[in-house]
Order: sequence, then structure tokens, then C-alpha cells
Amino acid sequence: MSGDAGAGTAEGRAIRLLVADDHPVVRDGLAGLFAREPGFEVVGEAADGAEAVRLAEAHGPDVVLMDLQMPGTDGVTAIRELVRRGSTARVLVLTTYDTDAHVLPAIAAGAAGYLLKDAPRDELVRAVRATARGESVLASSAAALLMRRVRAPAPSASVPPPADTGPLSQRELEVLQLVASGSTNREAAGKLFITEATVKSHLLNIYAKLGVSDRAAAVTEAFNRGLLRPHQ
Repeated sequence: MSGDAGAGTAEGRAIRLLVADDHPVVRDGLAGLFAREPGFEVVGEAADGAEAVRLAEAHGPDVVLMDLQMPGTDGVTAIRELVRRGSTARVLVLTTYDTDAHVLPAIAAGAAGYLLKDAPRDELVRAVRATARGESVLASSAAALLMRRVRAPAPSASVPPPADTGPLSQRELEVLQLVASGSTNREAAGKLFITEATVKSHLLNIYAKLGVSDRAAAVTEAFNRGLLRPHQ
């Protein structure tokens, strides 16, 4: 390992890095880049968020380079799950998207930083080192978006609060939202990090609480009651 003072963690060891991206070429490119860079050890590569969570628990990386748009379990869901499990890994989002629909949920979920895939190689390396040191790294467009949001006037008190979950628990509502978006029981289980049997149990509870007998009727009744909203 190089004697570069900027290499490795504060403890002097290599920065342990996990790469999560659904595109094999991108994963291989990032893994190869950091494997050649002094002061880094690539401890795993994940093709989706669920695998990223599993590998993070197994290998204890210092930093996770996390894509957002991945099939199955997306990046934001994976970040939330890492936080829920008390992972010490710091997540640096690396994506092609810099809209408020992507930046804000990722930061709110617990991402330590947000970088775009068109960042120069040296900037990416510096960003991962900074993230490992506990610093927050933001692409200029993401930082500008957050500044605009912080400076935006507070919402009027006359704006009604979001609808509550009604008779459903928060988890039951999450299951129903996924069903409404077209997820199968297996897909919903993967996104929520629960078993397929648990999803089925939640659905049975939902049917009973809403007075319906199937998925379609449950979704329709939830929309009628305002528990679900279009594009939610």
C-alpha cells in the first residue's frame, strides 16, 4: 500500500469500499479504478440494494458507493435499511440523476453524500476519501437544490397535513402502496426486507380492515378512502 498521507482511513488502514450498481460494466469499472488506487480495498460488488445491504453486513465497508435506480430494491430503500440496521458504513450516492425527486429522498434516507456519474475520476476518489473521513460531499447541482429547498418559505399553516394511515398500520400501508404500483408479493417482500409470507399476512389484515377480498378491491377502497393517492 502506498505511503500517501491521503490514503486510507484515519487509523492508517485501507478504506474498505463496497460498490452497488446494477450495470456490470459500471461496477467493474469502479471496482477496477479503486482496486488500483492506493489506500483502498474493494470488499464487494452488489447488483441491487438488497445485495448491497447483505454485503455491507458481511464485510463491514467504510463507504458504500450506491446507485439509486436499480431493479428490485432501489438505492434509497437500501440506505434506509442500512440505517435501520445500525450500519456504520457511510453511503455516497453515485448516480446520473440530480432532480429533487432523487436528491432529497436519498439525503433524507441517510446518504452521507451525493455525486454524479460524470464526475472526473480524481474528484470521485477525493469524494470517497472525504466520505470515509466523515465529511459530506455533494455535487454542485445537488448542493444548489438543497440550498433552494432550505431557503424556500415554510408551507402555509392552511395547507392540510398528509392523510393518516386510517385503519392500516404504517407497514400495511407500505405494502398496499407497493401493490398499487404493480409489485408482486415477492417484489414487495424484497423492497421491504421482509418475507413473502409476511407480505401475504399483511394483505390478509388489509382485506379484513378494508372489508374487501382481493388486491384490486383493496387498492380501489384505499384510493376511495384517501389512504392512497395517485402517483404516491
